[in-house]
Amino acid sequence: MAAALALGALSGCVPLEEDPIGGSGQQAGSGDAAEAEKLLGELTVADARPMRGYSRERFKHWRSAGKNCDVRDTVLERDGTGVELDGCNVVGGSWSSVYDNRTIDDPSGVDIDHTVPLANAWRSGADEWEDDRRSEFANDLTRPQLLAVSASSNRSKGDQDPSQWKPTNQDAWCDYAIDWITVKSHWELTVTAAEKTALQDMLETCV
Repeated sequence: MAAALALGALSGCVPLEEDPIGGSGQQAGSGDAAEAEKLLGELTVADARPMRGYSRERFKHWRSAGKNCDVRDTVLERDGTGVELDGCNVVGGSWSSVYDNRTIDDPSGVDIDHTVPLANAWRSGADEWEDDRRSEFANDLTRPQLLAVSASSNRSKGDQDPSQWKPTNQDAWCDYAIDWITVKSHWELTVTAAEKTALQDMLETCV
């Protein structure tokens, strides 16, 4: 189910950059399992850092995309089907939440998930970044870091890593692991030993 975690073509407000992992950047989708396994082996394993000083305000997200639109609108348009726009604000459409196999027909019921949660990034090295870099991370449309999902699945996940939370839809495990590894590799974030083991187990579901 390659690229299952990033559906639809983008025609929204924010142009996407070329994807350095491979591909055009038109979809920030899942990559190759073998490449992800290689990248996982290159990640630094370290204990989680303390949360001292953390605030979501340190990761300015849903950056303006102009004309009253923001990154949330861009992801909603990219990941939805039959999307209805008012300007570039998304006012209607349908979204398939791959985490829990739910279909949402109202944009207000859709959350934009950070594949690697902001608090997890903080514990993985983002505590040492400048705020501008944190904002780039929180608004990253090039890597598979932003995904439209059901509000309930996003809130169930919270800031947990794959050793603590996995999608209830096991068919999504392969792509979820690939996406998590891709993001952590690009942003040079660490993984815990338990997190790495969980990611290895999830990669074994790739076919």
